[in-house]
Amino acid sequence: MNRCILPVALALAGLACGGDEAPAPAPGTPAAQRAPPGTTQPGAQPPGQAAPDSAMQDTLGTRTGLVREVFAYRSAGRDPLQSLLTSADIRPLLEDLRLTTVLYDGRYPARSVAVLRDVSVNKRYDVRVDDELGRLRVVAIRPREVIFSLEEFGVTRQVTLALPKQEGIP
Repeated sequence: MNRCILPVALALAGLACGGDEAPAPAPGTPAAQRAPPGTTQPGAQPPGQAAPDSAMQDTLGTRTGLVREVFAYRSAGRDPLQSLLTSADIRPLLEDLRLTTVLYDGRYPARSVAVLRDVSVNKRYDVRVDDELGRLRVVAIRPREVIFSLEEFGVTRQVTLALPKQEGIP
């Protein structure tokens, strides 16, 4: 019971302290400039309200912003976590590949197939769009060529392998 009375008494005491009386004028203010009791001076705030500028300064002073540390890295260059010893051994190498056949479907280009041969190990690869061969990814298959995307040291470039030109074929 005593625990409930104490907060109520403190709240009432806080309300009783505030009044409607104007603040006392400064000691050196002439009587002509003093406002009669119960009235406010022009430009003065009503009792119990702070000036807008002081309220703004109070809120600006108490706010703290979230500071986030941002790191930016250059996107060019190789991946430092990728080993240089193993990246050179990824087969097949582009230099060893020869385009031997393209089975192009003009109606549904996604069903097109290209046949590649690795001349160093004499191995055949049948690839479609979005297939990967080592560091190479097939981007597109056209009637007489295949376009690859090659990633080396964090830089991606596009390379084209075309069928060799033969006599009598336009």
